[in-house]
Amino acid sequence: MILPHSPHRRPIALLPHLLGFLGLVITAGCMSRSESTVVVYSALDQEFSSPLLKAFERNASEKEGEQQTEVVAKFDVESTKTVGLVNQIIAEDDRPVCDVFWNNEILHTVRLQKLGLLKPHAWQRPPNYPSDMVAEDGTWFGFAARARVLIVNTDLLENPEDYPQSVEELGDPKWKGLCGMARPLFGTTATHFAVLKDNIGQERTLEFLKTISNNAVVLSGNKQVATAVASGQLAWGLTDTDDAIIEKDHGEPITIIYPDQQPDQPGTLRIPNTLAILKNAPHPVAAEKIANYLTEPNTEERLAMGNSSQIPLNPESDYKPRVLPNHPVRWMAVDFEAAGNDWEAWSAEVQKIFPD
Repeated sequence: MILPHSPHRRPIALLPHLLGFLGLVITAGCMSRSESTVVVYSALDQEFSSPLLKAFERNASEKEGEQQTEVVAKFDVESTKTVGLVNQIIAEDDRPVCDVFWNNEILHTVRLQKLGLLKPHAWQRPPNYPSDMVAEDGTWFGFAARARVLIVNTDLLENPEDYPQSVEELGDPKWKGLCGMARPLFGTTATHFAVLKDNIGQERTLEFLKTISNNAVVLSGNKQVATAVASGQLAWGLTDTDDAIIEKDHGEPITIIYPDQQPDQPGTLRIPNTLAILKNAPHPVAAEKIANYLTEPNTEERLAMGNSSQIPLNPESDYKPRVLPNHPVRWMAVDFEAAGNDWEAWSAEVQKIFPD
C-alpha cells in the first residue's frame, strides 16, 4: 500500500491511515506466527506419542500451500502424570497454554469436560464408530484403547482350568496374597472402579474395594502388577494390555485373560486414549488440524503395531494387534461421562480404603 502524498495535506492527517495500515500488518503477522505452533500436553508415554506428533509436522510441511506447524509437546513422566497435566490445565484456565490434551485414559478428560474447559469439535469418524467412545457434546474423542485384563503366571498356575476368569476373583479368599492390583486412585485402575461405581452402584463398589484391600496385594501401578506376576511374586493380577504384552514379548511365563466373558458377566473393560481441544486454545486453527490428523485410522494402527499393542476402535481399521486373542471379545458397556460424576467425593471415599 502506497500512501498518497500531497503538499497540501497536513502530515497529521495521514497518521490514522498509517496507524491502521501498520496495525493490519502487525495483526496479520501475529496471526500467522501464532498458528505456526500448536501446544500438546501428552499423558501418553513420549516414546509412543512423539513419533506421531513429528509425523504431523512432516505431513503439514509436505502439503502444498499449507503453513508448516511446529508441535510443542509437554510430557509428564511422573507415575501420576495424567493428574499432573490435568491439574496444570485447570491452573492455566485464565491464561491457557495447552491447545490439545492427549490423555492416555479418559476419566480425567471427562473431569475437564465437566469443568467446561473443553471445546466441542466435529470429530471425523465413520457412522458405526463406538458411540461410548465419543463425548455427547463433542468435547473429547476416544481412540486406541487398552483393555483391562488379568495377567497369569503359567509357572505358578500350570493348569488353564485354574486360571481366574473374572475381576471379582480379586476378592476371593482362595487367592489371598496371591493376586494383585494397582492402587485405584490413578490411571486406568481409578477409571475402572469409577465405571463399576456407575454400573453396580457406589455402595457395592466400595464394599468390593474393601474386600480387595484385605485380600489382594496392592501395588503402585499397573506396570508393577505385571512385573510382579511375571517374576513369580504373584500368581496373577489385574493390569492393562500394554503392560501385560511387554512381559509376554520379553518371553516371561505369562498368559493374558480377557475377563468376564460369560453371558451373565459384564464383559472386559476397554479404556481409550482421548483427544480434546481446550476451550480457549491459543492456537485454535492448528489445534483442529492436529486433532483431525491424530484421529485418522493410521494413528491407531501405528499404536497397535508398536510395543504397547493398543487396540484400534475405528471399524475401518483392518489391523489386529497381537495382544488380542483369537476369539472375539465381549466388551463392557460403559457410560464414561456418568462414571466421572462426583469424582472428588468418590476419590475421597476410595482414599479412605487405600490411604497413602
